[in-house]
Amino acid sequence: MAKKKFYVVWKGIKPGIYSSWDDCKAQVSGFENALYKSFSTREEAEKAFSSNPWKSLNNQQGKKVKSAPSSGSASASESSAKILAGSIAVDAACSGNPGLMEYRGVFVADGAEIFHVGPMADGTNNIGEFLAIVHALALLKKKNSTIPIYSDSVNAMKWVTNKKCKTKLAQTDVNKPIFELIERAENWLQNNSYSNPILKWETKLWGEIPADFGRK
Repeated sequence: MAKKKFYVVWKGIKPGIYSSWDDCKAQVSGFENALYKSFSTREEAEKAFSSNPWKSLNNQQGKKVKSAPSSGSASASESSAKILAGSIAVDAACSGNPGLMEYRGVFVADGAEIFHVGPMADGTNNIGEFLAIVHALALLKKKNSTIPIYSDSVNAMKWVTNKKCKTKLAQTDVNKPIFELIERAENWLQNNSYSNPILKWETKLWGEIPADFGRK
């Protein structure tokens, strides 16, 4: 008798936890870049469903992510095979604009958090994304590591390349700590070189970046 499995659907017609493959298949078959995975127990499935999917999907020891095929586009299994597991992903979150801002970095291979800064008052998401990339660069340089860094922010990547945080946010007494971090980050970029590739996380193909705060 086949061992019972539980199927988590993070991205499909109706995300949820299903107790049979047929029910799961109905949610993902034909759905573009569906994300799902089987688990041995309901407890494992519930824990995975409430977390960032890439913590589970990337922790498969070299296996491809399961996905339902869709016509005319790359499947999630094909696209996820291009993800470099030996890398860091960074992301930021901001409640308001400006608002409480925080950022963090995680290992793509297992979703383990390696740094987390904030929340800090009166920041913006773009500032957080910029600071997160520079934080990762500085950390990796200390460790003599040249592994890639993933970001889903085109603006932040451009700011890092230009070594300047081009925010339009005005400095105030409240957000002064954020601007002190910006100054430190810009100084670091001006005075350090790095060989880590800064890569764009392809959200449309791969789903949310592993460092995502899950508040969308």
